[in-house]
Amino acid sequence: MILDPIGRDEAREMARRELEKQVYQRDRPSWLERVWDDFSEWLRDLFNQAPAPESQGSGGGWTSIAIIVVVALVAVGLVVWLMWGRRNPRSRKDPLLAGEPSTALDHRDAAERHAEAGQWAEAIRERLRAIARDLEERAVLSARPGRTADELAAEAGEAVPELAGELHAGVRIFDDVWYGDRPGTAEGYARMRELDERLRAARPKPLEADDLTLAGTGEEGGPRW
Repeated sequence: MILDPIGRDEAREMARRELEKQVYQRDRPSWLERVWDDFSEWLRDLFNQAPAPESQGSGGGWTSIAIIVVVALVAVGLVVWLMWGRRNPRSRKDPLLAGEPSTALDHRDAAERHAEAGQWAEAIRERLRAIARDLEERAVLSARPGRTADELAAEAGEAVPELAGELHAGVRIFDDVWYGDRPGTAEGYARMRELDERLRAARPKPLEADDLTLAGTGEEGGPRW
């Protein structure tokens, strides 16, 4: 059987289709890489046109230097703008519990309300507050309004060593969400709720009377609960 000859245009189209296959595109640079390569090449051309320090230079060379300075200033401004836009005003030194009176139950209820609304970052924070307040109410930790989340993990880890790892992991979830601008998730909240339940089931040794400051004790004395 004699095959019909393939024309030039048809052969070109067949070759184009073959080259468009994924196997040939694997090592092709992305559009971002191509843009960066073009920009880098443009900058190199500008530097090559810049006059040497010992030469008098030309108008075009000094123009290149001016463009390079402008590009550098724009790049620095862009970096500063991005960093400022993502700057988190919250600090890891902020106390976990505010000064107003509250109970562990208050924080658990608030956590569940936030969780039902899909507000996972707030739910995680309130559940960790519930953990801190519960440990104070059970006299496992002394009531200290300025305690941070990291200090909570360290102090509670000493009081309940079998859950020290889980405490540090829970505080890392809180830190990542509340200070690291990472999104809160249902999984993260579930882990925090499980930690709360395991700590409630634990029976650590209470503080000695000399080290104990009851949660909510004011000038009039007496515990809050």
